[in-house]
Amino acid sequence: MLDLRQITDQPEEVKQRLNRRGDVAGTERAAALGTRRRALIRDSEALRRDQRQASERLKGLLKSDPKAAEALRAELKASSARQKGMDEELKGVEAELQELLLLLPNLPHASVPEGREAADNAVVRVHGEKPAFAGFGPRPHWEIGEALGVLDFDAGAKLSGSRFTVLRGAAAKLERALINYMLDLHVREHGYLEVLTPYLVLREAMVGTGQLPKFEAEAFKTTDPEYFLIPTAEVPVTNLHRDEILEGSRLPLKYVAYSACFRREAGAAGRDTRGLTRQHQFNKVELVKFAAPEDSYQELESLTADAADVLQRLGLHHRVVALCGGDLGFSAAKTYDLEVWMPGQDRFVEISSCSNFEAFQARRARIRFKRDAAAKPEHVHTLNGSGLAIGRTLAAILENFQQADGSVGIPEVLRPFTGFDRITK
Repeated sequence: MLDLRQITDQPEEVKQRLNRRGDVAGTERAAALGTRRRALIRDSEALRRDQRQASERLKGLLKSDPKAAEALRAELKASSARQKGMDEELKGVEAELQELLLLLPNLPHASVPEGREAADNAVVRVHGEKPAFAGFGPRPHWEIGEALGVLDFDAGAKLSGSRFTVLRGAAAKLERALINYMLDLHVREHGYLEVLTPYLVLREAMVGTGQLPKFEAEAFKTTDPEYFLIPTAEVPVTNLHRDEILEGSRLPLKYVAYSACFRREAGAAGRDTRGLTRQHQFNKVELVKFAAPEDSYQELESLTADAADVLQRLGLHHRVVALCGGDLGFSAAKTYDLEVWMPGQDRFVEISSCSNFEAFQARRARIRFKRDAAAKPEHVHTLNGSGLAIGRTLAAILENFQQADGSVGIPEVLRPFTGFDRITK
């Protein structure tokens, strides 16, 4: 959620910064409502002050001047009616303002590249080299997996419909190995605290991280009672500190969590429908940080490096891309995408998004911190990133380590977790 004071006091600056995303409606209305809210609060407080003073005068007039007391009582009655009208208007203004603020995206950071679409994103750095394949053309992972008998898309469709997959044998164990490897790496070497959180959350948790109300059509949910299946562990982990005031000396807080993730992908019809790239259910290891505002962009760099470290140790060619204003996610102030090379598809595919949300989520979820016992609470900055998406990492291994005989090699760092060094039919 944006800072209402900033919207009210600097409406043109807010509008210009949001326009870097494209056309964003509602800023002018929000500024007008913020101004009206401020005036109503000021006038209401002044009126209450006058009423208190008039009430004190009334006590003295009741005996000394009954006629003047009656006139003053009439004035107080009219004043009370004005007060009620102001209160009702303020209630309506604040309700509309709250609804509007929940739909306005975050302000892009000054360092975010200009642009309207993914083609305008800026490549920041590239790691490794594209693999060479001697004597054969690389195949996409869905062909490799089906030929090896380890990816069963027909069984997934029979059980649950399109965009679900059954992993068999070596692929199922490789998926589990990737989860364990990533969790161990982030805990032991990168200093994150592992947490295991629920997959079902309340509406307020989804609002707190920005999935609702704007993206409700993309979410799976239950009714009676209402729960939302999490689209990412970002939701429950960030909400661990909802409605809390953290100790500044403890920052940054760093969490890592494995979870299954559930997404309708309602806005992605026709995109990446083959293979493991865009599934309704998938596994992911998520990194979440809570940082002091002055440290959050350095924490973004280190979080991105932690996620990229997984790809480097696996020996996967990848690049880091800074998203332009038009390609930023709703809640993000700045995002780096990690894109892994998929030789069977001859393209880079996003495998992690690492974002700084600044105070946007913290305002929605009411997460603050105090620098010391005497300090005034401030909104913390929240960050997160995939460390990594498991299914896409598995797909990248199948494509990058495929062999001429149809088998697939296993990266050396994973072999203690899999117990085998090759997938064969």
